[in-house]
Amino acid sequence: MNRLATFALLLAVASTATAEEADKKGLEFFEKHIRPVLVTQCYECHSVRSKEAKGKLLLDTRMGIRHGGESGPAVVPGDVDGSLLMEALRYESFEMPPAKQLPASVVADFAKWIEMGAPDPRDGKSALVRREIDIEEGRRFWAFQPVTAPEVPTDDTGWSRSDVDRFVHAKHAENGVEPVADATPTALVRRVYLDLVGLPPTPAQQDEYLNDPTPEKFAEIVDRLLASPRFGERWGRHWLDVVRYAESTGMERNFTYPHAWRYRDYVVDAFNADKPFDEFVREQIAGDLLPADSLEERTERITATGLLALGPKSLNERNREQFVMDVADEQIDVTTRAFLGVTVACARCHDHKFDPFPQRDYYALAGVFTSTNTFYGTGGGNGNRQVGQLLAVSAEGVSTVRTNGGGNGGKNKRAALAKQLKKARTRLETAKKQSAKNPGNKSIQKRLEVAETQVARLETQLAKVRRQERQAAGAEETGTKPVVLMGVRDGQPGDTTLRIRGEIDDRGDSVPRRFPQVVTRGHEPIGEGSGRLEYANWIVADDNPLTARVAANRIWSHLFGAGIVETVDNFGVNGGRPANAELLEHLAVRFRENGWSTKSTIREIVTSRTYQLAVAESVSASEVDPDNRLVWRANHRRLEAEVIRDATLQAAGTIDLEPAEASPVARVGDGNVGRGIDADRFATNSTKRSVYLPIVRNAVPESLAVFDFPEPSNISGRREVTTVPTQALYMLNSPFVLQQSSAMARRLLAEEMEDAERVELAYRLTVGRLPGTSERDRGLEFVALAAKGEMDRETAFAGLCQALIASAEFRYVE
Repeated sequence: MNRLATFALLLAVASTATAEEADKKGLEFFEKHIRPVLVTQCYECHSVRSKEAKGKLLLDTRMGIRHGGESGPAVVPGDVDGSLLMEALRYESFEMPPAKQLPASVVADFAKWIEMGAPDPRDGKSALVRREIDIEEGRRFWAFQPVTAPEVPTDDTGWSRSDVDRFVHAKHAENGVEPVADATPTALVRRVYLDLVGLPPTPAQQDEYLNDPTPEKFAEIVDRLLASPRFGERWGRHWLDVVRYAESTGMERNFTYPHAWRYRDYVVDAFNADKPFDEFVREQIAGDLLPADSLEERTERITATGLLALGPKSLNERNREQFVMDVADEQIDVTTRAFLGVTVACARCHDHKFDPFPQRDYYALAGVFTSTNTFYGTGGGNGNRQVGQLLAVSAEGVSTVRTNGGGNGGKNKRAALAKQLKKARTRLETAKKQSAKNPGNKSIQKRLEVAETQVARLETQLAKVRRQERQAAGAEETGTKPVVLMGVRDGQPGDTTLRIRGEIDDRGDSVPRRFPQVVTRGHEPIGEGSGRLEYANWIVADDNPLTARVAANRIWSHLFGAGIVETVDNFGVNGGRPANAELLEHLAVRFRENGWSTKSTIREIVTSRTYQLAVAESVSASEVDPDNRLVWRANHRRLEAEVIRDATLQAAGTIDLEPAEASPVARVGDGNVGRGIDADRFATNSTKRSVYLPIVRNAVPESLAVFDFPEPSNISGRREVTTVPTQALYMLNSPFVLQQSSAMARRLLAEEMEDAERVELAYRLTVGRLPGTSERDRGLEFVALAAKGEMDRETAFAGLCQALIASAEFRYVE
């Protein structure tokens, strides 16, 4: 096969793989967001169970929804505006459902689904036909089998340096694949710095390894990077992706979470301390129920439960029970996908369509969370129908408080009340004057009474706020000020009832609280509380087959750009299969044997020869394994948005490595983004690391959004990578890039060296290597324009620096 034909084959296979991955995500989106709405809102009039399908439109099969009814196709895949269903949902030419328009967020989900190509697994005449779930049969699926330690293969070739290598080599040999050569020391040292701490090595750090490129020196560097506080900032951000961290509610009423930053800092600290992953799990699900030896430990553990409070919330929801069930649904989704890699939340309205999770399993777990009170804050007004509270932790214990803004929120509230009171008093004076001129006028008298009531109410509220401020000030002086945070506590324990088709008012039997049957083999019963502690213990139990596998797979994915199981958030039937099952088992077993240590697992992987392979091509290997699932080379990986920004700051010499205090959201305080708080107020010129930037739903900073920062309402174990024109335009025109390029130019010019050395230093600061002869000459030729009077020297060097920062080599790791 010639090279052109090989390339065409690889391109076709890669395209097919990408399409398959997109299909899986699309079907998952359909099951989570589309099917439940169709079942509850549309099937009564537009399915085979209808006495007469209105408009001859059936929406319970893929064929029916695409063929449409009397008016034409209801859904045209990829064409939102051409889909009649969208006109109906938007109440344009049609109105569906006729009784009440669906929330804007649901309509947006349908638009997104159609843009994705309207993936829909519903074959046959009716989607209402139920399949029987066989739990015992389900347990035979690979992911639900017990984790067992495989025998380590032998390698007589001498290629392997570790057990990880021996498992990889065995797959190479089995498939007739030869690995490529090792990476160069220059490429390897840049790779490990970016992977472990998210910052490129400085020239001095490069030289340390280049002058002694031995396995011993590399292991020494790895240990130092794992011990660096920068490690927690890098790997903590990975976890924040998984648990959909954000500092606002999102959805129709996007209220801020001014205290969310405490959970962010907890995660960073946990990774820096190498907190055992089983303890990490317990604290995030049931930290408030764990014993604590000190006030500091108690505060830390309750802060960890912020995981359950940070999710998106529909504060516009009128029905309190619906809101509570929606919150529980989101908590089920994040805990089962983040820790277990399964989509239990897809069983809310019906038995899971692919995995062995009956609807009763969902409501058994829902009872755990409906027995839990969630403290997420958010103030009243501006359409917030579901005002929450916060937790205050002090030496006296744990109490509940109304939101105070997380920073200047109290002052903001006092100022707002004072402003309202001033206006109310003006209205009162006006009403008094009118009443004096028109005694006996009932309308004017009514306005006077209303004004008096408003003034009295606002005076009372303002006095209360001022009293709280004085109390807080006194507590601060005496060191007893409580720590206010998001989190959960046990509520009134009790089981919940199954909701038929997910409908709040259509109740079935009460379902005893327990955990998904397919993974449960004789665990402790739920006691007198909510069941969260038992749930956390069940997740990290030795015989739970999912947790260690999912965690080990996530670590591998971050280091190689793809997991051993590619669908890192879905180990179910619709997910991928392990490319090297024995290796995954080995890593899962070692993870637990090493005390659930993330750092030990990372060290074991990065010191392997497999991790240290070059980014190189092999025609013969590509023909066998075009997607590199067997890891015969390193993957060419685009850096995440945060790393691109942080590396830019480091090259410019402007990065501030001190951890941030709180968050800009805390300083802005409590309120509704877009309806009282302008999103521009979260903008910051901070040169702190990107993990400390404000993450407000629907208002993610441009420097992150342009490079595929994940939607913070979604669980994202693996980020999408796109290449679009806006990225190049950002690197060309962004004030941030221009400012940092100028700062880097000033840094170069401040060095006492020749311009040739400055050009070399510019390359080392950005792409981590020396320039080639032609690159150096072109750089010198460009900066020489200053000597010709075409630009000043700073402008010339800034242009060179910007070209390097904007280069693909800067944005990628090899």
